[in-house]
Amino acid sequence: MSTYQQIDPNDLVTMRSSKPVLLVDVRNDDEVARGIIEGAIHIPLALLPLQSDALNKAETIVFYCHSGVRSAHAAAFAVNKGHKNVYNLSGGILSWARAGLPFVANNNKPKT
Repeated sequence: MSTYQQIDPNDLVTMRSSKPVLLVDVRNDDEVARGIIEGAIHIPLALLPLQSDALNKAETIVFYCHSGVRSAHAAAFAVNKGHKNVYNLSGGILSWARAGLPFVANNNKPKT
């Protein structure tokens, strides 16, 4: 059975510089109001089952949340739906911040 992989912030930066990556923030609206990783789309975890078919199964997908727990659930869900090349940002946005990496304002709204 296929599973997702863990990725740390620095490896994610390297991966994004070498190939297209769909970065999905599964935090709640109030959390993303404080900032999002540039280029990420926001799909709250609760809406992921409704929007998972819109995720391209051929893409590399990296999920993240606050600490990595909810995004691990999202990654497992995506793998179970047949997605390949699925990653969970280990430690979530907290590890991203600890690595000194930047945030941007969230300018995209979740699809309903």
